[in-house]
Amino acid sequence: MSLPRTPSFRLDGKKALVVGASSGIGFAAAVALAEAGAAVSLAARPSKKLEEAVEAVSSAGFIADGLALDITDLDSISKTVASSGPFDVLVNSAGLAIHGPAIDTKVDDFDAVVAINVRGAYFLLQAVARGLIEVGRTGSLVTISSQMAHVGGIDRAVYSGTKHAIEGFIKSMAIEWGGLGIRVNTICPTFVRTPLTDQTFSNPERVKWITEKIKLGRIANVEDIMAAVIYLASDASAMVTGTAMRVDGGWTAE
Repeated sequence: MSLPRTPSFRLDGKKALVVGASSGIGFAAAVALAEAGAAVSLAARPSKKLEEAVEAVSSAGFIADGLALDITDLDSISKTVASSGPFDVLVNSAGLAIHGPAIDTKVDDFDAVVAINVRGAYFLLQAVARGLIEVGRTGSLVTISSQMAHVGGIDRAVYSGTKHAIEGFIKSMAIEWGGLGIRVNTICPTFVRTPLTDQTFSNPERVKWITEKIKLGRIANVEDIMAAVIYLASDASAMVTGTAMRVDGGWTAE
């Protein structure tokens, strides 16, 4: 009897783009992809943090470069992806949260969150998919969404709404591009310890509320997201598209 073979989690020979890669989940995703053998382009707005992130990955012996990209600038997205691609793998970790009571939401804050979380995310996926289609290549496109794409939350009406929107359009893209071998999925983390969430975790009452909601009883680390990135980017998930992978410790199980 012949034995089935486990699909490879390796990404040797693949070219990956990680947006929002200068810190947090995006940086961790870039490291994970590089460790799996991909040549990784770390993209974010120009900053010393982006330069340091690229240097850290390169110094570890991996293939990495940096790309200046503003996800709110659709012309920048189109030109950057066209000139540097095509990319076999995309991980979009760019995002913005401006929390507050729904009754107090300001139009400018609403527009700022939508510009990154919805508008930018949509056209980034389109640009990377277009590059693959033009050369007849398959690929895996991953967007970092949130557990808030599946539930609501106090002070999170705008943020949750944008994440729900992402889940809607990735399903439609998965249907349209599936026949071309382009897979489109999301990863939906719970609260993750990153420099951007330090303020949240400095509040003991908020930490207590969070850990009570997470059935595994702890806040996530970026390492918890890295394996999910590799799974969805690689052939290990060759039959997975239009799906939300919840890395939420059971938050949304109820």
